[in-house]
Amino acid sequence: MKYSNKETRLMRYLHEFGGITSMDAIKELGDTRLAATVFLLRKKGVNIVSTNETNINRWGEKVTYTRYVLQEEKSNDKQTVA
Repeated sequence: MKYSNKETRLMRYLHEFGGITSMDAIKELGDTRLAATVFLLRKKGVNIVSTNETNINRWGEKVTYTRYVLQEEKSNDKQTVA
């Protein structure tokens, strides 16, 4: 499967760090549209799961955000990232 540069960077990040949030994607990858990149990878068959996390922001307010995690295949059909 052919991945764009943005998709390749995200796949490498997920393999190295396990998960990513929108803030991580902006800071580390320069990707301001993480959900769109995840959508494209899912469309190509990559198994990325999303979970909602809750935290407190700097004003003491409760905020919810999404963390995307690469779900590794258990079979021998592992996807490779160039």
